[in-house]
Amino acid sequence: MKQIRTILFILLLFPLGMMAQTGSIKGTVKSKNGSESLVGATVSLKGSTKGANTNEKGAFEIKDLKAGSYTLLVSFIGFSDESREVEVEAGKTASVSISMTEADVFGQEVVISASKRPEKITQAPASVNIIRSQSFEELPSFNVGELAGRTKGVDYVRSGVLGTGLNIRGFNSAFNPKNLQVNDGRFSTLIATGLPLGSLGTVVKEDIERVEIILGPAAALYGPNAHNGLVNTITKDPRDYQGTTLALGAGNQNVLTGRFRHAQVLIKDKLAFKVTGEYTQGTEFDYVDSVYIGGTPFEELELNRDFDVLRGEAQVIYTPKENHDLIFMTGHSNSNNLAQTNAGRNQIKDWRIHYYQFKYQSPRIFAQAYYTQSRTDSTYAINQRTQNYWSYRASGFSDEEAREASYNTAWFPLNADTPSIGIPLNRGAIFKDQSSRLNAEVQANQTWGGLTLIGGAQYQRDMANSLGTYLLDQNGVININQIGVYAQGEYKIGTKAKLMAALRADNHDLYGFNLIPKAAFLYFVPNGAVRLTYSQGIAAPTILNLEATIFGGLLLGNGAGFTLSDGSTIDPLQVEKIQTFEVGYKGTIAERLFVDVNGYFNASRNFLSPAINIARPTDGVLVTSRGDQAIQDVIPGTPEAGAGLVLTYVNFGRVNTYGIDAGLRYMFSKNLDAVLNYSFFGFNLDEDDPENDGNGDGTVGPADLPINTPANKLSAGLNYRNDMFFANVFVRWVQAYDFFSGINVAAATDEELIYNGAPVVENARVGRTWNYGPLGGFVNVDLAAGVKLADNRYVISGQVSNLFNSEVREFVASPAIGRLFAVELKVNLGPIKPIK
Repeated sequence: MKQIRTILFILLLFPLGMMAQTGSIKGTVKSKNGSESLVGATVSLKGSTKGANTNEKGAFEIKDLKAGSYTLLVSFIGFSDESREVEVEAGKTASVSISMTEADVFGQEVVISASKRPEKITQAPASVNIIRSQSFEELPSFNVGELAGRTKGVDYVRSGVLGTGLNIRGFNSAFNPKNLQVNDGRFSTLIATGLPLGSLGTVVKEDIERVEIILGPAAALYGPNAHNGLVNTITKDPRDYQGTTLALGAGNQNVLTGRFRHAQVLIKDKLAFKVTGEYTQGTEFDYVDSVYIGGTPFEELELNRDFDVLRGEAQVIYTPKENHDLIFMTGHSNSNNLAQTNAGRNQIKDWRIHYYQFKYQSPRIFAQAYYTQSRTDSTYAINQRTQNYWSYRASGFSDEEAREASYNTAWFPLNADTPSIGIPLNRGAIFKDQSSRLNAEVQANQTWGGLTLIGGAQYQRDMANSLGTYLLDQNGVININQIGVYAQGEYKIGTKAKLMAALRADNHDLYGFNLIPKAAFLYFVPNGAVRLTYSQGIAAPTILNLEATIFGGLLLGNGAGFTLSDGSTIDPLQVEKIQTFEVGYKGTIAERLFVDVNGYFNASRNFLSPAINIARPTDGVLVTSRGDQAIQDVIPGTPEAGAGLVLTYVNFGRVNTYGIDAGLRYMFSKNLDAVLNYSFFGFNLDEDDPENDGNGDGTVGPADLPINTPANKLSAGLNYRNDMFFANVFVRWVQAYDFFSGINVAAATDEELIYNGAPVVENARVGRTWNYGPLGGFVNVDLAAGVKLADNRYVISGQVSNLFNSEVREFVASPAIGRLFAVELKVNLGPIKPIK
């Protein structure tokens, strides 16, 4: 028995003795300058399965290690991998402090838009373009939209000196809300129309850190209208980009621009702020979009080609403890310019945007709330106002009387012999806007080993108010609520693969409930990844589509449906839906070549039709009600029998599209690199399917479902930079293509194709517009260069866009874009030392 007790005693002591023979490694991981603790860095032991992730303070610990020598491997997205030799002694803890250097290698860039959290671009479950800070710093032009035209898969269009726009994967229009614009996590769109703010935005060029463009649906995380893609602008953190920048620029077309940015850390590790501002002015190209009345062309009334914009932002960041930030932002803009629509051009007059945003962010929690305002009192539709004006002039009214009345009414003569005897018809051309939007969002994430979960909720309340000028808001503000919840899970299968699945549930007051899924599989290869993705997206009808009353009720929104005199009904609008299947590869080959190739197939349905007349007066079928309202209550003055002309929107059709987006970037040296981008787009439209008859004329053709996208486009660029000089040349070719949008036509001759009641003939009037022929069909060359003096304190640069002055016609209701010159002087002043 004594021997047994001895053996048991030895066995009990044995594990304690084993424990006494182990040690541990404990340490911290920070950025190279020590200013930032890196949260979530992966720390592993070479040749072992043991490891750890850093916590909120950048700390880690690996326990139960046998005494001996170990190689510590440390990786973190956006930073170069580090290794460290560590000696572990029995019963002791080895301490290490590791500093990591930000990577400047293709494939190591960090993006946040694809998963709403940082990840390497090669591991993102989507095709993402990045426009880097350096590109903005080396752009002499004030117009940052130009850089979007240098990325793969993007249909970039320029409508003038100021106006630029982009579309992704087809179905562009002169009124396109299908690509969601986000600035610093904030939806940057107009409230009533859903259009991206574009030139109405508040961001200044010198404050842009980068722009990320997602190709394909991103609705699972971002909600409706991240349908074809997403454009996310991320501005500079004042703690990382301190100092003062002043910029002065000039160019032809009377362009003058002045901008500034100042950022400063007031209390080290606690308080920082930035403020930006810009004033830019110029004159658009000499072009008149003729207004046709009874086939006779008239010049646009009181056309003002001058444009100007005043904009700026301010931000304060308070850090109560490390890696926990409270951020307040505000921004403002005031704009005057010309804008294209489906019914001619608008004269934008003092359109003002304001926003106020509050954010809390930490490694695990993100929360924000923001309030956006849109204000204009005197913007008007030039085409409609011109028609109104000439209706008065043709009836003998004076120029002064006609100009005054043209904002709101058109004259309808009751006596052909005495046209001054008549009545004014409500044909309001003026657009007023007093709309607001409230948004809130909360998001959390957690990682357990190889599993990462992200979950969040979003709330949006649109408060649309046109003061009765273009919305059915005569009885007050139109309030529409929308709630979305989303979840995304990622699971790493060892070091070779990753699975991702996401689901969003979205509920809208008017178009109801929708589920939006997404899934992806990534297989990691050396320095890259192969990706398979399935995703869905929805394009929600805008408030304008749902609640419009334009030109005195000629066009009504279809948010409630209609009833006709024969008892038939028109259903309310529902969301447009898209399903996308993608396969792609992103990676670095031989350390010098970065390749991003993506193929996709889309199945789209429930398109939004052009404005069509739902009445059939020749058959005696009239519109009697909108929703539960008699049509006479919606359009005052309508005969008791009903309305014979009600233009509105309906859902229709289905089409399959497919394509390839490919981008190559090659580094000849650390100073010289080249880029090459190519995109192909194709589609299958069943012309025998009556559901594809968008305009209701009984036949299906190109005008029913306008693709409005070039089949092929190609671009190439060469960039050189060193410590004192930079230069770049960029060449862009766009294949000719037809474009139909509202009254606008830009197409090759096809006399069998009837659009807006007329055969399509090039260089001739088609319906209510002049057809100059297809868009595209050009080669455009841009050239820029600059010098950096006194250690980058002074930067002098210049650019020529459309170097050879080719005829570059990129958009409808717009001039051909001629040669543009830009020069810029930039002064960079160093930071002010913070209070310690």
